Amino acid sequence: MSASPERVPRPRRRRSVTESLGSIVLGFEVIVVFLAALVVAGLGRLPWVVALPVGIGLCVLMLVTVGVLRYPSGVWLGWFCQAVFMAGGLLVGEIFIVAALFVGIWAYCIIVGGRVDRDRPPSGATA
Repeated sequence: MSASPERVPRPRRRRSVTESLGSIVLGFEVIVVFLAALVVAGLGRLPWVVALPVGIGLCVLMLVTVGVLRYPSGVWLGWFCQAVFMAGGLLVGEIFIVAALFVGIWAYCIIVGGRVDRDRPPSGATA
């Protein structure tokens, strides 16, 4: 029997603070968006066959956004998701309140995360 070469695990990529905080916000928001889609359909503001696919589509878009947050376009896609969720307030007014809270949290995380990332030394630098 020959010994198989050992596989050396690839080092994990260091995630930025902006990416970490943004993914947390979007992860929680996915649940709220799905529940909001159920509310829109349950109140009869949109038919079920429209509300659920749109809500699930936004949830999937948010999950895709979590995967691309490492790029600047991912942050802009996150802003787009926030705007689409905020537009749901046109159907049910209370969604404006919930979406405004998430927009505030998103803005805070992106601004503070970006500031921390700029102040943090590069990953290969030694102090």
